[in-house]
Amino acid sequence: QVQVVESGGGLVQPGGSLRLSCVASGSIFRIYGMVWYRQAPGKERELVAAIASGGTTEYSDSVKGRFIISGDKDKNTVYLQMNSLKPEDTAVYYCNVRSSTTTERAIAYAYWGQGTQVTVSS
Repeated sequence: QVQVVESGGGLVQPGGSLRLSCVASGSIFRIYGMVWYRQAPGKERELVAAIASGGTTEYSDSVKGRFIISGDKDKNTVYLQMNSLKPEDTAVYYCNVRSSTTTERAIAYAYWGQGTQVTVSS
């Protein structure tokens, strides 16, 4: 199994910054990609940013130019640097990891963390 743990959320004023971290651990054989999603109250979960194993990144239009996703392969960790935060960025941020395991090396499954709350408010 693979465990996913997010951290770094909190309360920040508009215009401020936060950095989220997501660590994957357990019986990891290979990580194919790591993705940040978010879900605001009453809204569907949406993709925020993604990074593939080769380093290719993808961002939603709403965060492009403000958020930066990066990864550390040696630590099985992905970061989300969030700058110029807006009240509409308030949400629970979830990390999703696509990984194969040491017992099923040919199949990649998606593993979710429990989420970390980000609140942008004055």
